[in-house]
Amino acid sequence: MISKEEVKHIAKLARLGLVPKEIEKMQKDLSLVLDYFNLLKGVDVSKVEPTSHSISKLGVFGREDNAKKKNLEEVDKLIDAAPEKEERYIKVKEIL
Repeated sequence: MISKEEVKHIAKLARLGLVPKEIEKMQKDLSLVLDYFNLLKGVDVSKVEPTSHSISKLGVFGREDNAKKKNLEEVDKLIDAAPEKEERYIKVKEIL
């Protein structure tokens, strides 16, 4: 079990002002958390493939995000319709 001194030290690092009753509660709660981590250490994960994300990296529509070929005529029409442009870019007001 985690000691009261360790709880006080953690509370000081977290800038928490704990009263004695809270220290005892935190002592029990932190001990339970640490016990759970020790339980997880015993789990065999040798056959689990490592991941960089907990969810799939598909877009919000559930599909890969692939670029589509652009119809250059449509792009030119859109750029020509803009009130201000420079080369093949549309000029907009600064926002910052």
